[in-house]
Amino acid sequence: MATSQVTRYNNYIGGQWVEAGTGRTYSIYNPASKDTVLGEFQTSGVEDALKAVDAAQEALAGWAGTPAPIRAGVLFRAIEILRQRGDDIARTITLEEGKPLSDAQGEVKRAMNIMEYAAGEGRRMFGYTTPSELPDTVAYTVRRPLGVVAIITPWNFPIAIPAWKIAPALICGNTIVFKPASATPWSAVKLMEVFEEAGLPPGVMNMVTGPGASVGNALVESPLVKGISFTGSTEIGTGIYAQGAGLLKKVQCEMGGKNAVILLADADLDKALGGIIQGAFGSTGQRCTATSRVIVEEPIYDQFMEELIDRTSKLKIGDGLDPEVDVSPLASKSQFDIVMEYIGMGTEEGADLVYGGNSVTGGIYDQGYYIEPTIFTGVGLDMRIAQEEIFGPVLTVFKANDLQDAIQISNSVKFGLSSSVYTKDLTQAFEYINTVEAGMVHVNAPTLGGEVHLPFGGLKSSGVGHREQGTEAVAFFSEVITVYIDHAASARERARFI
Repeated sequence: MATSQVTRYNNYIGGQWVEAGTGRTYSIYNPASKDTVLGEFQTSGVEDALKAVDAAQEALAGWAGTPAPIRAGVLFRAIEILRQRGDDIARTITLEEGKPLSDAQGEVKRAMNIMEYAAGEGRRMFGYTTPSELPDTVAYTVRRPLGVVAIITPWNFPIAIPAWKIAPALICGNTIVFKPASATPWSAVKLMEVFEEAGLPPGVMNMVTGPGASVGNALVESPLVKGISFTGSTEIGTGIYAQGAGLLKKVQCEMGGKNAVILLADADLDKALGGIIQGAFGSTGQRCTATSRVIVEEPIYDQFMEELIDRTSKLKIGDGLDPEVDVSPLASKSQFDIVMEYIGMGTEEGADLVYGGNSVTGGIYDQGYYIEPTIFTGVGLDMRIAQEEIFGPVLTVFKANDLQDAIQISNSVKFGLSSSVYTKDLTQAFEYINTVEAGMVHVNAPTLGGEVHLPFGGLKSSGVGHREQGTEAVAFFSEVITVYIDHAASARERARFI
């Protein structure tokens, strides 16, 4: 695509679309057609981030003082705009990130659901009253916004993850500086346009694109930023949490996963296979809740492997805009290189590559970052492909003697985000629920996703700080204030607090 045809997109600060002070831009490309430029975006610096913080600070008093049900009205309007633009935004996600169009449409729908739930919290921002130990005293709690919050999001869900942070932050009365992933700024611009049209006052939400090393660090370090919500790698999230804690900021970090499905001998194998294949290869494995490990009870291992390979071989690989495609390209060259490197590690470490493992080339495939769905067996627990998050269409399969052995294998990694068991035995299902080390557990269902009114997050290296979504989101984006009111008619000696 010629440079003259490329649209340039700006930051959004204080209600205005503005260029970065650096004077620099960068281009993003379609991962299914890597020579196609989708747009130019601002390469922002520290100065731009701090201007956005100042704009958010200036808008804070007005937005925090707006009654929560009125704030909810903006979210309800945004939902309707998202509904009207849903097809266009879903297509943008597929062009920019690569996922199948049906997945992108589901992501837009999820963003709408999240915003609907958060808007409802505008009339449920509950505190509580409690009897005081003092006479003529009323004691109760209220919620107050944190202030200016920084929202830093990844590329794999460029609409849904920002929405599930932005919506509760807004309903609680905070103002926002939104730093989207450098790889998916186009979707972020579309989302920002939705909120602008919905009537969000200038400065309440600001968006700055560019590198995390400059923009992200500036947001973490700014004394005006009181809260940080981050989704991304464990390494970066751990650093943000430590730095934020040192600056007395409220921080939540959702990080990596190495999610396992346990398949017991009594399970409905057909149902399990559908969930495992969807979890491992849907969205090209580029989900934090993707299935990257399967732990199979020995009596059904051979039958499972035969059917797994057969079904995997029937998956169609191609451009996410093709409605018949099951597995779309990796999101970028860097992701492609990382996944291919891990596949090479697996064979070098001695695992058995039983299916896939190659880049897909020839014809249209030469235009994108395509990798075959890949399956390893004979994987040692200490191998890197068994321990590290790959974030691609790579599945490792283990054999277990029984449920206890399977749980031990499942718990052998540093992550603990999502997990699943397939079984018809209720006793074994509850033993799994009570002993597996994961923040979200599923019985006879895939490891994927979660519902918007329930907490989302993991244990161990998968997350730190408050969970996201549901009532936990309100708890993170607000502070609890305890109020005591003495309504006695005259002075009196007060009992001492203990």
